[in-house]
Amino acid sequence: MLVPSPSPTDLIADAEDLAVVAARCAPQSEAERRLSGDVVEALRATGFAAHFVPAAHGGKEGTFTELSEAVARVGQSCAATAWCASLVANLGRMAGLLPAEGQAEVWATGPGTVVVGSLAPTGTAERVTGGWQVSGAWPYISAVDFSDWALLCARVPADGPAAARMFAVPRSAYQIADTWSNVGMSGTGSNTVTLEATVVPEARSFDRQNLFTGTPAVSTAACHVVPLQAVNGLSFVTPVLGAARGAQRAWTAYVGDKIRGAAARPGAPAIERGPYDLVLARASGEIDAAELLIRRAAQVADQGAGITPFEVSRNLRDCSLAMETVVTAVNRLFRAAGTSGHTTGSPVQRVWRDVNSAASHIAVQFEPAAAAYATQVFKI
Repeated sequence: MLVPSPSPTDLIADAEDLAVVAARCAPQSEAERRLSGDVVEALRATGFAAHFVPAAHGGKEGTFTELSEAVARVGQSCAATAWCASLVANLGRMAGLLPAEGQAEVWATGPGTVVVGSLAPTGTAERVTGGWQVSGAWPYISAVDFSDWALLCARVPADGPAAARMFAVPRSAYQIADTWSNVGMSGTGSNTVTLEATVVPEARSFDRQNLFTGTPAVSTAACHVVPLQAVNGLSFVTPVLGAARGAQRAWTAYVGDKIRGAAARPGAPAIERGPYDLVLARASGEIDAAELLIRRAAQVADQGAGITPFEVSRNLRDCSLAMETVVTAVNRLFRAAGTSGHTTGSPVQRVWRDVNSAASHIAVQFEPAAAAYATQVFKI
């Protein structure tokens, strides 16, 4: 896990509590294809939703370093729960770019409001009196079943290629289609939001480009002015880092018992430790290396507006490389787990499915990250 601060914060304590419930309910969440009711209740009781909320609305305007540690701790017990906790925090951060009036609506009942959303411009919007009329369908929105608001992206008319805006929509306005049936990360409940021609006031909207430039309407907090490219990868790789730690822990316990059990049986053939030693050393080293990359990326992101274009591209590179490295480690553990470790009840095989599924997310693909990084280095 990421090294905690000398004085553990409330969010770290919350993460430990959530991890206990998430571990107990992981089979149920996976079977139901959404977080179980107990996990949702536990997650709502934590500070994840409020972590990046503007202080004016009772939020913490927290750091990426703290969030990364907390998410990774939850991920050791359940990757899906950690994924939802991470996205709930980060969508709250994005809603912090709204104008003041829109923020007041979103957090009218307090900073614990659960905001979900999508940056994909799969909806359409046109100007009407008082704001925008928005409609469309947005697939793959994690944690949507227990959301209070959705931050949705839609194309808007513009000169040349269509531009895109973000729109904050309350739960009463949108519908949820049950479309999530993936083999990995099934507990995230990443279903589809549909919205029928709904008028969204101007105050609950902002230009999507503001996310990429770090240009909030009113906030000056570091977490709101950092460019999206510098932090988006953290949203998706930190749950996977935690899951890899959980897989390593489960694999080590299983293999250790196997070796000790064979040694304790008189006349039983000894188990050759060499291959297991290599797997443990390589996989744990790979996970540690990924952790170091993630820790630096989080610390750099916490600079806010002080981050340089080079650091933005390096963060993107580091998160994508960390994801590749963690996947390699988990695949290594899975291959060495043997037939018994591949049973449906094994936590190693569940992490193997979750991690490989998470690694397909567009935000952590290495090729575009490499191109962005090289552009900054070569200056061409």
